[in-house]
Amino acid sequence: METGGITEYIDVAQVTLYAFWIFFAGLIFYLRREDRREGYPLEDAPGVMRDPGAIWMPAPKVFRTPQGDRVAPRAETDADRPLAAEPIAAWHGAPLEPTGDPMADGVGPAAYALRQDVPDMTFDGKPKIVPMRVAAEFAIVSRDPDPRGMPVIGCDGNTGGTVTDVWVDRGEAMIRYLELDVAGRKVLMPMPLAKVGKDSVKAKSLKGSNFTGVPAHANPDQVTRLEEDKICAYWGSGHLYATEDRKDPLL
Repeated sequence: METGGITEYIDVAQVTLYAFWIFFAGLIFYLRREDRREGYPLEDAPGVMRDPGAIWMPAPKVFRTPQGDRVAPRAETDADRPLAAEPIAAWHGAPLEPTGDPMADGVGPAAYALRQDVPDMTFDGKPKIVPMRVAAEFAIVSRDPDPRGMPVIGCDGNTGGTVTDVWVDRGEAMIRYLELDVAGRKVLMPMPLAKVGKDSVKAKSLKGSNFTGVPAHANPDQVTRLEEDKICAYWGSGHLYATEDRKDPLL
């Protein structure tokens, strides 16, 4: 009687199972190496890098993008962004405490990635995130309040600026930012952090006086990836740093 056995102790089912285990282990090894292309090697403390070993780090690969070639993994330096923070303890991995303006020092909730200083583009080569004065094909539906012209009120009840335009995402057909006039300077406010009412816009992450510190964007009609990260980091950090009482635990 035929049973499919190759030998007395090994059959086709066993070989198939072992082959699957070997393949799956190899897949996990491959994926764990590939996910180290960004953010590695790890830094245990300022200037103290963890040795990733020769096995787990993948070989450099060139990624060809419309904005230019990018190599990953790649050697990164903090020379252009000195660390404005110091550890609160002597042991490696201790939390960092900002040494200057916590909302602008780029650490903790104010941290941002050093992305390419180029705008996101649509498939047809146009800047993706632009104000409605540029994307004239977009409009705010009549049943929703139009924030343009509304004052923006901070968490302390003080006015920080006035909405001058709405920035939309051409690719996703949604509002990304509100453009504010703050003491004669145009800055962007992330839409998820804005609560639009009938007569005003509320911004609970910042005080009215904090609006002047929002990072600028160089081109009045477009924003780069790096500028977006800096802007969003500043607004987000206000949830912890805007007022003194937010820095301490509730209990």
